[in-house]
Formats: sequence, structure tokens, C-alpha cells
Amino acid sequence: MLALMAAGGVFFPGLFLLSRLGLRVLMGWTEADATIVSVRGVSSVQAAMASAAGCVIASSCQDVMEDKHWLTEAYVSFAAPYFVYDVYAMFLCHRQRGGVQVATFVRREMLMVLHHAFMVLFCLPASLVWRRGQGDYFQGVLLLAELSTPFVSLAKVLTQLEKEHTLLYKVNGVLTLLVFFACRVALFPYLYLTYSRYASVSVGRAVLEAPWQCNLGAALLWPLQLYWMALMCRRALRLLTGRSHAKVKKTL
Repeated sequence: MLALMAAGGVFFPGLFLLSRLGLRVLMGWTEADATIVSVRGVSSVQAAMASAAGCVIASSCQDVMEDKHWLTEAYVSFAAPYFVYDVYAMFLCHRQRGGVQVATFVRREMLMVLHHAFMVLFCLPASLVWRRGQGDYFQGVLLLAELSTPFVSLAKVLTQLEKEHTLLYKVNGVLTLLVFFACRVALFPYLYLTYSRYASVSVGRAVLEAPWQCNLGAALLWPLQLYWMALMCRRALRLLTGRSHAKVKKTL
């Protein structure tokens, strides 16, 4: 476990440094653009790896509580340092854009910082210790939440490159909303529904019977996903409304 964490602690920062250097030297990008795109690129790589691991784990577990897969604890251990690296990487993005200090960054990105801290301080021991080797299927499904990250990252990169007017940006925006809803918002109700079917109890009873760690994690993480989903929908509506007004003005 410690070896895998050490490997992750080298892999993610190392990939970021190599990507940033490559974009600056080979593509001639500015340090700011290279930093921001590299951060998003590493996030997408982690998300792709997590989603792939989640698919393998979930598809291999017929019994959602008792079946086990070695990749479950292995990938969680490997990915844990990513959330520490990502906080620092996001700080670099903010510093490149506006020269912000740490305190300002934490105030602006409080939810993101708390989310990453929660992933390390609570979700890591919950996945490796507290669940006592049960529920690998659920752990695999939880990893699929990362499937939305590449779409979000692509939107950020296109915005950075001033490509918001392109068809790719519009299509990616629609896919982002759909995937985020399926993999983040609908995820927690699906987990409780799956357990209720496994235990042959009602969903309400499944919530009461679930381990406290599961309920606490869902209670803290699900509202955050709903909040982010609301922000994404509001942004999409604002963009659509803005275009609509622009068309009306052009017609007049």
C-alpha cells in the first residue's frame, strides 16, 4: 500500500512537470497556458485510469458485497496522492492567472480544497480500512464518478484557448451535463437502490442499514455534486440566454 502511494506521489506530479515542459519547449506555449493545460491533462489521465479501474472492478463483482478484486485497494492507494498534488496544481493555475496568494486561493476554492481533503482524510481510510474488505462493487462504481472529469477539463482548456465559440465546446458542454448528472448526481441514489435490491429491503431501510461511513460520505458528497450541477446548469442557461438575446438584437 505504501509503495503504491509512493508511486502515485511520483507519477502525477512527474506527469505534470513533463507535460508542462513539453508544451513550453515543443509547442512554444507560455508558462501560464502550459501550466493550466497540463493540470487539466493530468486530471483527465487520473480520471481515465479511475474510470477504467471502476469498470473492471464493478464488472467483475457478481456479489456486490462479498466479491473482491485486487485492483480496488490497489488503485485507491495509488490515486490518494493525486488529491494532494491537485490542490497545489490548482493553486499554480490561479497564481498564473492572477498572481493570487495561498490564502486568497483557499477562500476562492474552499469547496474544492475541502472536497480534496475529505477524499484523503475520510474516503481513503473508509476504502482501505473501515469497510473491512466488503463492497468492492460499490467502490468500483464510486470510481466511475471520475468519468465526468475529462469533459470538465476539456471545457476549461477550450475556455483558456478562447475556443468557446466552437462546435466542440458546445457538444462538450452538453456531454458534460449528461455525464456529470449520470456519474455524480444519480450515483448515490443508484448505490442505495442497488443495496436495497441486494438486501431485499426498501430504499429507506437500506439507508438505515448502511454503515455510518457510507451515509456520512453520501451526506457530505452528494449535496456538493448537486451544487456543482446547479452551477453548470446555470452557466449553460446563461450562455443560451445570451446567444438568444444576441440573435434578437441582430435581427432587430
